[in-house]
Amino acid sequence: MEFISILLKPHQMVFIQNRDFPRCFREITFGLSRNMLFFAPEFLNSMHMKKYILMALVGLMTVVPASAQSYRNSRYYNRNTGRLDYSHRNHSRYGNYTSAPFYVGFRVGPTFSSVISDNDFLDGSSTKTGLNVGVAAGFGVSPYVPLFFETGLYYTEKGGKGDNDFKFSLDYLEMPLVLKYIHNFDRNFSIQPFFGGYLSAGVGGKIKDYYLRESYSAFGDGMDQFKRFDGGLRMGVGIQYDLFYADLTYDLGLANIGQDDFDDTKNSAVMLNIGVNF
Repeated sequence: MEFISILLKPHQMVFIQNRDFPRCFREITFGLSRNMLFFAPEFLNSMHMKKYILMALVGLMTVVPASAQSYRNSRYYNRNTGRLDYSHRNHSRYGNYTSAPFYVGFRVGPTFSSVISDNDFLDGSSTKTGLNVGVAAGFGVSPYVPLFFETGLYYTEKGGKGDNDFKFSLDYLEMPLVLKYIHNFDRNFSIQPFFGGYLSAGVGGKIKDYYLRESYSAFGDGMDQFKRFDGGLRMGVGIQYDLFYADLTYDLGLANIGQDDFDDTKNSAVMLNIGVNF
């Protein structure tokens, strides 16, 4: 990608139109009035992702200090060690798990997604970066093994970039449905592999054709649009130290999200999440 530096004087206006520039810079008007620099709306649209990520990080920075204040009130707090203990071990002679525990958590991180389709127009095999943010809840399924059923609700940005001057964003509300096994190495650190599925419903998104300079809704009944509902497999592994959590997740879409039943169109995404568990 080429980069161009332009020195603007006060009140000077410059109009840039060059097909050799990156697409989002093809027609952008820059204005400088005293100490203020104004960007055209087309360029501002390319900055929305940074705003979302910044807002999510600010929210995380707000949640974590509040979580630390209630640290000692957690059901996992061990007064002997001064730390959270997720082992749930009953130290009786049976060595079983006393009860099926429960936890809730907050997650945020980037999504790296693509859409693979037999339809050349909908094929966005190049990776698109988006945001994944939401809450999780885990329920113990047995008092004898550390096996949990985890679900939650997430706002997830998926989509793809095609080779024919277009890209599309697919924004979903997503519900994971997975089984998670928590293996404790000690009272502070655990590894948590999981496997299951997900269900999602489209809540927004755009298809942008830069060649025709058109933008329209990604979800609809047109042959160049996507179905609103999706579902597939979810797998990954998480790690946790005290209340801090991170995981690597892979979503493999099984539903055909294209309108043509003769062309398979499916989502694929990798997510890197960080957060906290209570």
